[in-house]
Amino acid sequence: MINKNSNWKNRNPDTSSSKNEPFLLKPAYKDYLWGGRRLNDDFSKGIEAYPLAETWECSTHPDGLSTVDSGRYRGRTLLEVLKENPSFLGSDVQTGGELPVLIKLIDAAKDLSVQVHPDDEYAYRHENGSKGKTEMWYVLDAKKDSKLIYGFHSEVTKEQIRKSIENKRIEKYLQKKRIEKDDVFFIKAGTVHAIGAGSLIAEIQQSSNLTYRLYDYNRVDKDGRLRELHIEKALDVANMAEQKEPVQPMRVLKYRRGCASELLCRCKYFQVERLLINTERNRQMAEFQSGPDSFQVFLCIDGCGVLIFGQERYIHFFKGDCIFVPASSVPMKIHGNLQMLKVSC
Repeated sequence: MINKNSNWKNRNPDTSSSKNEPFLLKPAYKDYLWGGRRLNDDFSKGIEAYPLAETWECSTHPDGLSTVDSGRYRGRTLLEVLKENPSFLGSDVQTGGELPVLIKLIDAAKDLSVQVHPDDEYAYRHENGSKGKTEMWYVLDAKKDSKLIYGFHSEVTKEQIRKSIENKRIEKYLQKKRIEKDDVFFIKAGTVHAIGAGSLIAEIQQSSNLTYRLYDYNRVDKDGRLRELHIEKALDVANMAEQKEPVQPMRVLKYRRGCASELLCRCKYFQVERLLINTERNRQMAEFQSGPDSFQVFLCIDGCGVLIFGQERYIHFFKGDCIFVPASSVPMKIHGNLQMLKVSC
């Protein structure tokens, strides 16, 4: 067994590489008060923070920049690399070098605040031209009683919700859904929501950090102050209609030698697939290559493997590792027994 945190010489290949080769990323992190220990315990992140709430695995957002951790760009931020090489994003991604998505791992040891995100139009008008935030959650693990909040179980008015917040009774209007490992949830901008305690989540979202809190259980921050709420902005953007209980999308596995894949989510902002790779008994490895239209991001959510590319170059990766693959990449092969989320635009 190779130690993920060791400096084993072949984990990060040398820097004599061509431009369109994949590279590992090192995350930024957040120590929000609702976090826990699982991002270190389950994914060997080696981050000296407690609580550890989120790791921003693939991000060019200024609130948390990912860093390249292998190859010719090692030590530079992903934003710097993409600004210098906008073609890495692909012909369909015209953003001037800024990544349009943000990929996180989230450990909710405690309930997150009841919150809502604006759409692009509202964010542009009211938040200095920022992007809105639509997101998708893939449940990596959940305790037996873990739940999420997803909208209102019946139609409500702004005044009803405003008064319920004042009276600390908003929870009676909120729709709660029990969650299980391997569940998928699409959270459209404007949907009031919250991740419940005991949930371990992979989140794929627009590259935005706009969150309007409606309610936060009267919690205080590390300085003893009540956490800020954004009630009026939240009510401006929230969908007040009755929300149907979220159901799991139909998922169809497609098989090829050494790999099975299934589509989890496709929207105007991103596409997410789950890959199940097992080449331990095959002499032929699973083959991959990004096209000219979009980058790809591989987030390993279970197991470990080796990504091989170029002239006998390779990256060893482990559960929790994130790999950025430029558009029009060199051909790649993956060997191992693992699961990945593959994100593209």
